[in-house]
Amino acid sequence: MYIFEKNKFCERKFICLVIRAAAGLLAVLLGVSCGPAFWVSAAEPAEAVAVQAPSCILTDDRGTVLYEKNADQKMPPASVTKIMTMLLVMEAIEGGELALEDTVTASARAAGMGGSQIWLKEGEQFTVEEMLKCVAVVSANDCCVALAEHIAGSETAFVARMNARAQELGMFNTAFVNCCGLEAEGHYTTARDIACMSAELVRHEKIFDYTTIWMETIRDGAFGLTNTNKMIRTYDGMLGLKTGYTSQAGYCLSGVAQRDGLRLIAVVLRGESSASRNSDVAALLNYGFAGYASVEFSPDQPLMPVPVAMGRQDCVPVRLADSRSVLVEKRLLQGLEKQIELAGSAEAPVRAGDVLGSFTVRGAGGGLLWQTDILADGDVEALSLLDLWGKLLEAATLRRAA
Repeated sequence: MYIFEKNKFCERKFICLVIRAAAGLLAVLLGVSCGPAFWVSAAEPAEAVAVQAPSCILTDDRGTVLYEKNADQKMPPASVTKIMTMLLVMEAIEGGELALEDTVTASARAAGMGGSQIWLKEGEQFTVEEMLKCVAVVSANDCCVALAEHIAGSETAFVARMNARAQELGMFNTAFVNCCGLEAEGHYTTARDIACMSAELVRHEKIFDYTTIWMETIRDGAFGLTNTNKMIRTYDGMLGLKTGYTSQAGYCLSGVAQRDGLRLIAVVLRGESSASRNSDVAALLNYGFAGYASVEFSPDQPLMPVPVAMGRQDCVPVRLADSRSVLVEKRLLQGLEKQIELAGSAEAPVRAGDVLGSFTVRGAGGGLLWQTDILADGDVEALSLLDLWGKLLEAATLRRAA
């Protein structure tokens, strides 16, 4: 439905601006800073999810929280720490500081790491890609340290980068002491912060080339790798991301899965066993996929151009300011109501990006699901005096001819 009510549109635009300004001021006064647009809360869940672990969170990959339980409790994350390590590796590659084909040489320190490893020997060499694969698939501590030393010169310097990046992302309840997650005093994070860095990592789609590997070999087939995340084979849509275990941390997992365009992140900390941890992650993901959908809203009819007064063109085409998909509760998708409010006319000059209307979608019960501006999709210059004189001559000529 098109509504040509310029005054009404302008009034609503003013109200929206006031509300946005007030919200921004409130955020400043409260000192809110949670990284790049992370932590938008969805509606309260209809019922609790059956999660045994003491701490968990379920979000989409843009930070909308669907469910949480003690999500800000500080805990040791074990090898889930490596999400930040892999993020810095991917960012170094994207920034040109590193290449997948670069050769990494294992130091004596890297070769001497305990825990899960591929038993690197001092001086042994692998490409960045091979070492990244070993970190993602078998949680290799030795490869993790080798990559850290290659990028930053030392693990200590690399850990400093990890902590700095955590602060940039708004992970204010996190402190890293090492790059691989071995038990260390003062090494902790939270389920919420893990979801935050997981969401940042999965922006680098290349990481799924490694986290989805079930079995692989290195050293010319002499050494086998099997993914520590068994849910790769047991859960439909699972893409990774990282498991972890130490006696202090218990069984941890940040699991990422995608179905029908909806990508969810489920984090579980301090599970009692690998089986209960996986069951908890599955329960969270099932809840999310059953109750939510990723929807891209669009008008049911083409957007009509807006007439332009005193312009060199009679009208200007328009477009939606934002057409990205949004997370919506499935129950709200019944009886959708879409409304387009468009200015009856615009006065030249018009510039591409000028706001000329709005597109609103409401769901069951009239709740607002989506709203975006409608923008001018081009420039229309104002008529000059010469243009006006020409039009007057043209009109006069037409009258004489009639």
